[in-house]
Amino acid sequence: MEANSIVFSVWFLIGAALVFWMQAGFAMVEAGFTRIKNTGNIIMKNLMDFCIGTVVFIIIGFGLLLGEDLFGFIGKPGLDIFTAYENFDWSNFVFNLVFCATTATIVSGAMAERTKFLSYCIYSAVISALIYPIEAHWIWGGGWLAQLGFHDFAGSCAIHMVGGISALIGAKILGPRIGKFKKDDKGKVVKVNAFPGHSVALGALGVFILWLGWYGFNGAAAQTVEELGSIFLTTTVAPAIATVVCMVFTWVKYGKPDVSMCLNASLAGLVAITAGCDVTDCLGATVIGAVSGVLVVFGVWLLDHVLHIDDPVGAVAVHCLNGIWGTLAVGLFATDAAPAFARQLESGAIQYTGLFYGGGLAQLGLQALGFVSVAAWTAVTITVTFLVIKAIIGLRVSREEEIGGLDITEHGLPSAYAGFALLPETIDDGESVAVAGEVPVAEAVEVRSMPAYESPVRTDGVKLTKIEIICKEARLESLKNAMMNIGITGMTVSHVLGCGMQKGATEYYRGVQIEPSLLPKVQVDIVVSKVPVRTVIETAKHVLYTGHIGDGKIFVYDVENVIKVRTGQEGYDALQDVE
Repeated sequence: MEANSIVFSVWFLIGAALVFWMQAGFAMVEAGFTRIKNTGNIIMKNLMDFCIGTVVFIIIGFGLLLGEDLFGFIGKPGLDIFTAYENFDWSNFVFNLVFCATTATIVSGAMAERTKFLSYCIYSAVISALIYPIEAHWIWGGGWLAQLGFHDFAGSCAIHMVGGISALIGAKILGPRIGKFKKDDKGKVVKVNAFPGHSVALGALGVFILWLGWYGFNGAAAQTVEELGSIFLTTTVAPAIATVVCMVFTWVKYGKPDVSMCLNASLAGLVAITAGCDVTDCLGATVIGAVSGVLVVFGVWLLDHVLHIDDPVGAVAVHCLNGIWGTLAVGLFATDAAPAFARQLESGAIQYTGLFYGGGLAQLGLQALGFVSVAAWTAVTITVTFLVIKAIIGLRVSREEEIGGLDITEHGLPSAYAGFALLPETIDDGESVAVAGEVPVAEAVEVRSMPAYESPVRTDGVKLTKIEIICKEARLESLKNAMMNIGITGMTVSHVLGCGMQKGATEYYRGVQIEPSLLPKVQVDIVVSKVPVRTVIETAKHVLYTGHIGDGKIFVYDVENVIKVRTGQEGYDALQDVE
């Protein structure tokens, strides 16, 4: 074996390892873009995608994909991995396994936060065992599309579009998360609610992991240094351009650049360039990326506001729409200037240059035929799969389980962030959230009328006043020091949540207006008798004022009496420091 062949054989396996590492990226993106109560469930699903996928790929998936071609439709199933191990193609098995697992993982994000774990395991196995291997055989296993010259170098169609279509159909059959869409009395959607992900940082980490892994995803099958360099270039340019275009677009449309949408745009550019990364040049990659940057925003809007399908992570916009776009883009931008084009032409893996490079409509027609065929196969088989699972064991968890979170209800995990104090979640879907329990409201929320406090008649003539200050936590230290400087020696500080009448400025998450949320504040309670009330108020206003919404509020109350427990002193005397 030549040295060059050895090097690229090793690189082939390194590329497979990079694609496997993408599972971590998918897990981080999905976890970061969803709510904290489902993090453990999402990690478990992404883990089992690969592990269950490995089992079924050994049994049947690999044979259907790369077995002896039968009628151009499927590969011949076999167990050579057990019966003829000494002659088995180990590298090809591992490489195709990691790609197979990616297809199933895509579906997870769109159906997150309300899917039964058992149901998820079943349809993930079906995708890895049957749906993906058969259509991938058409493209990469010597099947009928490969024989025609359909080109999908690394999987815009075979992997991403298939995963995206499965995600779209699954999310539609499953239904939206509780509270995502508000309906009127006639059942018409009148409002879309935003559910911000709990950690943009995790999401960003996932995107960077995926981008790194994509160099193996697209580049592992390169056979020369020139091919590899060109593939790395297009795999870098397309997502970068997509992200910049998305940033500008969301900045203009929503007033601010949307962070999570830009992260989606990076992935959209990667998905779109995947099919033609080996046969496009820098100009082609630039245009493909630019379209992706807009298409991903359109896709998220389309699902939310037109189709009313709940996709928490944007899987459909990223993988389905951009998988289709990337597949068709080969017929527009394929060029013989790309180092791999001549080899692909000779092998029959592509037939013509793209429309914009003088090849006419021929290759575009082949790409459209492949897209339609694979899309139809996927739509039919995954729909049947979901409907059978729904009929037998159900797809969706109960209302109580969804509200409580899948970590605790599906896995017995109180929290994926043990030791951290988590804010309670509120859901407004027009229905009562408290669905469990049979205790009447009067007993569950008891109201008692307490006898009035009989305070002693004041004879000292001193007025007692309570001043309650609500402010930002960042100003607490300055407020405390200012109070001490004017003679206030005692105060009580509590952490509270709240919002004022303004309810904050209008903000958007993935194009959907965010409902006002309760913000963390501190409440400082001071009872004064000696220090003038006006002095306390003016001092607090001076310290807290910034001129922005949310500086705080000050409430003033009359106090009937104060009793010092240790000494029994009351009124003015109870407030004095005598130690």
